[in-house]
Amino acid sequence: MQPSQPTEKELLAKVLVPLLEDFQYWFSRSLSLLESERITFLSEQEQNDLIARIKSSQEEVRTASMLFRVTDGQAGVDTKVLMPWHSLVAECWSVARRWRQEKGQN
Repeated sequence: MQPSQPTEKELLAKVLVPLLEDFQYWFSRSLSLLESERITFLSEQEQNDLIARIKSSQEEVRTASMLFRVTDGQAGVDTKVLMPWHSLVAECWSVARRWRQEKGQN
């Protein structure tokens, strides 16, 4: 007997929910760094812009999570929406990595 295959809805929940949680986690960590430290290799405007983009993306992720919950998993998120979030997380990782490297050299 073969194990039953998850339904599309079950598969979406198993993939999307943790992904949205990961976005929220990394956006929160990034905001903590950017709001508590002066990132010297970014101009003040660049740092403020990054903070604004993270906050905007956090709201988008919250909305997507809420829609997924209130529709009982019937609403997904288009990859065209996910990719900018992924790119922003990668940008945040890059900034944090460089900040740690430069801080370690001082």
